[in-house]
Amino acid sequence: MKDLIETIVRPLVDFPEDVHVNVHEEDQRVTYKLSVNKSDMGKVIGKQGRVAKAIRTVVYAAGSSQQKKIFLEIVE
Repeated sequence: MKDLIETIVRPLVDFPEDVHVNVHEEDQRVTYKLSVNKSDMGKVIGKQGRVAKAIRTVVYAAGSSQQKKIFLEIVE
């Protein structure tokens, strides 16, 4: 899943080397924390959050086969 997130986000940004995904697993949930360069934050979020919503939709669909709930957070 981490690779999927990086594969989706890297082509969108100007600084692909600054794309990092941290994974936090708990009992019933897995949280993926996506961090990008500050200047790329707007590109990842998109107008009215459309790009972020699209990324989350793909990640949630890919993780639907898992027993845990998947969350994607975009952090600075």
